[in-house]
Amino acid sequence: MLTEPTSCVSRLLNGTHLHNVELRQLREIHDHRGAFTETFADHWGLAISPTQWSMIRSEANVLRGLHIHQRHGEYFCLIQGHCLVGLYDIRSESPTYRQYALYELFGADLKALVFQAGVLHGWYFYTASIHLQAVSESYNKYAHDDNLGCRWDDPALAIPWGISNPILSDRAANFPPLSTLFDQLATSEVCS
Repeated sequence: MLTEPTSCVSRLLNGTHLHNVELRQLREIHDHRGAFTETFADHWGLAISPTQWSMIRSEANVLRGLHIHQRHGEYFCLIQGHCLVGLYDIRSESPTYRQYALYELFGADLKALVFQAGVLHGWYFYTASIHLQAVSESYNKYAHDDNLGCRWDDPALAIPWGISNPILSDRAANFPPLSTLFDQLATSEVCS
């Protein structure tokens, strides 16, 4: 059951602060004309160096993911709406290996969520939303072996989404369980 949030503060809702994942507060500067927000700067020293930026609109009750990329990290910033971001660490060298994080984000509280390659990720939108997304590898260079996924509701993930029957892409609706994803990664040349 969806419940109305008691506050509009973007935060880690459940789980563990994953290694090299950052939720960064963005600063809005307001004046009589509106507002200015710096959404990314190299000097911040974030875990990724973006090569492509995209703006994505999602309808209410849409879940995108869960996806995994071994060659690029991502930057996610909700600029309008309300969403959940679920992450699951499959980096075997990470101190938070096989742990999850569930973030709740609000467009009214601008924060950027940044994570490296090897973090399984998906986003669920409570309301019609718009987000900015940057990747450290351009989409035209994506390869099939590095654009994998698993079922968003696999019990092995233990991510407490608190939702049911989200709208999925045909591809995401047919993603395998987490165990099959691990098998795919173990046999893939991108897995080291």
